[in-house]
Amino acid sequence: MPQQPSPGLAGNWGSADMPLLDGLWYEDQGQGVPVLFVHGWCMSSAVWGLQREAVAAGYRFLAVDLRGHGGSTVAGTDNGGFAGYAEDLVRLIRQLELQELVAVGWSLGAQAVLKAYPSLQQQLKGLVLVGATPRFSAAPHFPYGLPAKEAAGMRLKVRRSLERALEGFQRTLFVAGELDDPATAAAVAKVLSTVRLPDQTAALEGLEALMDEELLEEARQVRCPTLLLHGSQDQTCLPAASSWLAQQISTSRRVLFEGCGHAPFLSRSDCFNQKLLTFLHEVCSDV
Repeated sequence: MPQQPSPGLAGNWGSADMPLLDGLWYEDQGQGVPVLFVHGWCMSSAVWGLQREAVAAGYRFLAVDLRGHGGSTVAGTDNGGFAGYAEDLVRLIRQLELQELVAVGWSLGAQAVLKAYPSLQQQLKGLVLVGATPRFSAAPHFPYGLPAKEAAGMRLKVRRSLERALEGFQRTLFVAGELDDPATAAAVAKVLSTVRLPDQTAALEGLEALMDEELLEEARQVRCPTLLLHGSQDQTCLPAASSWLAQQISTSRRVLFEGCGHAPFLSRSDCFNQKLLTFLHEVCSDV
């Protein structure tokens, strides 16, 4: 029987004035095996709104706002980029004393999880990497990314107007026909409307990390069960990138969502949740 959500922070969901753990805000609902969700660039924990209820019915649903996003402040540490995001995740997991957890990361959030993996592999029961790539920008040794000029162009747009830049970015999350169903379009719009604009400095730092950093070696270290979920027409993090990950991570399984772009957890939430819950059941059955 599904477990009822615990009081936790359920009543504080979306509150901007509830910073925890030295400025990190997180949502905590449900009981059981912890499942930690990590959002993508310039988003927040609110983007997982279509997963919250399904996961919290049988597991402990946690979703964190990365530094400078949502309700989290910019942490005063020496580390920036993916090292800083990973530091935040490690700090949260250790202070909450989470064990046998599954981490779910989308896009930049997947890269943050990969960066944190070497420090957390003893606590991790499994990984779910959504729209993931170990390197956002293409390079001779990794041709499965976008041209660097695209990220550079986004940086200029962010400096001119963060709000306009993010409106344009959100449109690129989906491909033609993906949101033709009115109910789906309305549900997606409702979720995205709850995502607060990040700090501009945080937005630019995230872009710099995407442009300059790579996580190929970290990806090769992954040994736990891993589910790779990717839209077949993703134009932000190319499907070939998760194909590369599947080849490097021997314990992985890859699922493509046909006709989807960068956010299948929004546009195909029912199917996405089914794949996610099946994986959770498989890896957590002995916990």
